Amino acid sequence: MSEPDMQPSPGQFTLEQIYLKDCSFESPLVPGIFTEELSPPEAGVNIQTQINGLADRPGSHEVVLAVTVEAKSGDRSLFVCEVHMGAIVSLNGVPESAQGRALGARAPEALFPYVRQAISDLVTRGGFLPVMLQPLDFDAIYQQQAMQSTGQLNG
Repeated sequence: MSEPDMQPSPGQFTLEQIYLKDCSFESPLVPGIFTEELSPPEAGVNIQTQINGLADRPGSHEVVLAVTVEAKSGDRSLFVCEVHMGAIVSLNGVPESAQGRALGARAPEALFPYVRQAISDLVTRGGFLPVMLQPLDFDAIYQQQAMQSTGQLNG
């Protein structure tokens, strides 16, 4: 490979490492709920993104996608599953105006399949049917949050 090919291209977004930062599964009513007739469960999903600068690595950030799924039957909690998936992201030559979208939309979008699989696995190991989280448009979510933070969104 020639030397120019070894140089990173301007505006390069790189996922250097993807890792499971934290996870938990709680089902406070087992095994009793497996022997009862329950109303159809309802699931609530909460998604949060956290972006941390890395002091020892300028230009790199930790992005953590945290997803919590809680299933209830009536007012009874069947389970709570929480997964925090992290990534070390480098932004070499990415203009400052594009860094927010790279960290707030592209990185969570890359992490989401890993989170979805981990949640499905944990819920299944807990004795429940797998939870199939639907794909999300992280770019639209990022745009909405950006508009809310600048006060441009009414309602």
